Amino acid sequence: MSSTKSSLAALTLGAIGVVYGDIGTSVLYAMKEVFGSGHVPFTPENVYGILSIFFWTLTTIVSVKYVVLVLRADNHGEGGLVAMLALASQSVKDRPQLRKVLLVVGIFGTCLFYGDGVITPAISVLSAVEGLEVISPTFKKSVIPLTLVILFLLFWVQKRGTAGIGKFFGPITVVWFGAIAVLGVSHIVQHPEILFAISPHYALGFIWHHPGTTFVILGAVVLCVTGGEALYADMGHFGKKPIRLAWFSVVMPCLTLNYFGQGALLLSDPEAVKNPFFMMAPDWALLPLVGLATMATVIASQALISGAFSVTKQVIQLGYLPRLQVLHTSETDTGQIYMPFVNWGLFAAIVMAVIMFKSSSNLAAAYGIAVCTDMLITTVLTFFVIRFAWNLPLALCIGATGFFFVVDLAFWASNLLKLFDGGWFPLLIGGAVFTLMLTWHDGRRLLNDSLRSDALRLNDFLEAVFIAPPTRVEGTAVFLTAETGAVPNALLHNLKHNKVLHRQNLFVTVRSHEVPRMDADKRLEIESLGHDCWQIIVNYGFKDNPDLPSALASIQGDGYKLDPMMTSYFLSRDIVIPTIGGGMATWREKLFAQMHHNASAAAEFLNLPTNAVVELGSKIEI
Repeated sequence: MSSTKSSLAALTLGAIGVVYGDIGTSVLYAMKEVFGSGHVPFTPENVYGILSIFFWTLTTIVSVKYVVLVLRADNHGEGGLVAMLALASQSVKDRPQLRKVLLVVGIFGTCLFYGDGVITPAISVLSAVEGLEVISPTFKKSVIPLTLVILFLLFWVQKRGTAGIGKFFGPITVVWFGAIAVLGVSHIVQHPEILFAISPHYALGFIWHHPGTTFVILGAVVLCVTGGEALYADMGHFGKKPIRLAWFSVVMPCLTLNYFGQGALLLSDPEAVKNPFFMMAPDWALLPLVGLATMATVIASQALISGAFSVTKQVIQLGYLPRLQVLHTSETDTGQIYMPFVNWGLFAAIVMAVIMFKSSSNLAAAYGIAVCTDMLITTVLTFFVIRFAWNLPLALCIGATGFFFVVDLAFWASNLLKLFDGGWFPLLIGGAVFTLMLTWHDGRRLLNDSLRSDALRLNDFLEAVFIAPPTRVEGTAVFLTAETGAVPNALLHNLKHNKVLHRQNLFVTVRSHEVPRMDADKRLEIESLGHDCWQIIVNYGFKDNPDLPSALASIQGDGYKLDPMMTSYFLSRDIVIPTIGGGMATWREKLFAQMHHNASAAAEFLNLPTNAVVELGSKIEI
């Protein structure tokens, strides 16, 4: 019992550090942006109204929608938009048109994650460093350079992994939540009446008397739920119970106390609206608070960067991006990965955002559209999951998701007002990634169609070959092929040039499925073709780490023994030739050809031993 409690405590601590780092730092800028926008007249009644809106936004979107409802929609224990997409698409697999639409919508939502992944670290770190301006205006010129240095160091250490420093994330974030709670309480005790703002009638009163203003400021209010998606995305790492426990016992109370403390400060000092969070602190605590805030924002950004690596790997295995270099940074934790291209691509985009927008207030204008669109898509996918996967009554499904859809739609529509003030930036990033993903997916389909149309039937080919068999050499040849039952180009080239056939031949097709992890008993599908030849299908989920030698080593009892020292892997390195009038627009075919050319080697992706790989090239027109 005690070990179970200890494990729950450790997971809860980890969830506080990783899951809630982003939403925990929203206190730095959310209140400032609402009152600093100039849309809300500064009156005590409006302070109460805004605080009530904040509280009930946190309650509605995070507590009820994500913590209570969405966390129930797990895909074999995994969460996140990719897992939700896989779950929703599987639930409507008997409706091909609907499934196609859901896949496109879900992939677009996944692409917007990258836009959010650029804005969030930029606004978080920049808002923390801007605390120096409260200490002294002379620090103003140093804010952007210092922000860029911190961000560079953050991305530079990624290649070393976070296993060593990750154990400090939880404790530091707990200290952060404790600090913001103490700051809040120190001002609430001076104006305890501010706690009455918990009552929803203040929020409803503000909305009733200022409907136009309410609609406009929802674009800033949404800042208080930044990172709400993370608690669902990280479910596979921590589980539902620790995430829920961390939210209701630590995160929600501390956030509420800090926001209400900021409200109490504004009641006594309206001038504090310039930066209410840092102006809550006494002078002696300012510098330590800036340091703690910076550490908290770096941890929040770290969680998002790790999420970007994980999501990219999942999308690759679902077939929407080319293979990219994946480096494992931990010998014990397979989830600890580093992707150089994603890492430095994100960094370049974040640097561009910081230099272009120059302040957290300007970045706040860019924030919101991407995350609100993701919230909308999550709600839509949840409906299809609970309707078709859980088979709940239609009225109940509409009731459970309809309210959240209206709320999400209101926030989304409000953020559209910021489209030309900066909202275009994350949409541009998301749109660019979406174009790449669809081009790769469609290009792969055209490539496979071309291979399939030109391919010879494997069974017929082997029968013809063994009428007058070539020289058999000792060892095992593993031929990788995209299509089962088709003759791999590598086999044709090997017979043509080397005029030999190995004693044992495996024709292997690797398939990825819309489940997080594939059960061990479903990993392999084996069919004997005779003459010591086998057709093998190796199945992986989108969160599995492909390791072909390990998978093949498990089938030594099926008629042969796989000796690693006597095994060669034959791959076909296809060169794509775009053709005019093909299946895609010419520019998309050229883009696909370039992506195909720059994709990392299949050998590296499948963890093949480098000294046992033979690559044979071929040209394919699409």
